[in-house]
This record gives sequence, C-alpha cells and structure tokens, in this order.
Amino acid sequence: MNDLGIPADYAVKRRLKPQPEETELVSVVASTDKRMVRLAPGAAVAWKRMRDFASSDGIALEALSGFRSVERQTEIIRGKLKSGEKLEVILQTVAAPGYSEHHTGRAIDIGVPGEPPLTEAFAQTKAYRWLKSHANDFGFKLSYPKGNRNGFAFEPWHWRHEEP
Repeated sequence: MNDLGIPADYAVKRRLKPQPEETELVSVVASTDKRMVRLAPGAAVAWKRMRDFASSDGIALEALSGFRSVERQTEIIRGKLKSGEKLEVILQTVAAPGYSEHHTGRAIDIGVPGEPPLTEAFAQTKAYRWLKSHANDFGFKLSYPKGNRNGFAFEPWHWRHEEP
C-alpha cells in the first residue's frame, strides 16, 4: 500500500477497519464491462431476492460490481493515479486496498439500465428511492450516505449486506 502513497494514518483518520477477502463467492451476473459480479453466498441470495422483489414492483436493479480483491483495488487506484488523478481525490470514492467493503463479498454497487453508472445521479432514480424503502428488508444498508463518518463521497449506489 505504501507504494501508492497512502498515508500511514489513513485507516485511523477515516475510521476504517481492515476488510478480509472472502474466499467463497457466488456469481450473480456478468456486469456491463463483462466482469463477473460475485458475492459471498448469503449476500448473493439476498441480492437475488431483493432484485426479484424490486422487479415485481416495476424497478429494474442492475448489479454493477461485487467482490473485489485487494489486488484489483490496487490496480484501480494505480490506474487512476496514472491518468493524473490526485490520491486525495481518488480516496474520496475508492477505499485503500485492504479497507474496501468489496473485499468481503458483501458490498454491491447497484445501477439501473440506461442510466450512467456510479454517479450521484443514481440518488434521483426510482430505484434509489425503492432501495431506501426496502433494502433493509433484505439486509442491505447504504454504506456511504451524505456526510458519512468515513470521509467518502456520497455513494447512493454502494450497498452492503449485513449477515444476520
């Protein structure tokens, strides 16, 4: 992590705990960029139930991203640094390797067909309003609301499944 320039006190200042990499994963769908979206078994079952329930309410939910390894998290940050983004800006939307909820296989980025993915505009969709009302029924919580204590930007698309 040091070769990325991430400050030694990053986790303490951001109130983040190390996130273990899940080893048992279930494929839920191929994402729009052809990567397989994989989740921990319990999260996968809950996601499919929630997606199907939303569909019965006329809401189409799309799985954009699920499990992400520490190695993949590192690649993402390196790519952003290489394209000229400043580390401070990157760390507002991307957790440092080892600290991403995606490592656990219980975090999912959700979108809707025909809408730009992974933007705050998702908060203006019917899908987001539906998630705010129903996601908790399936064990999902919004990880990074506005003004969250971890210093991440508002991510209306990022939800984590909490195992009972």
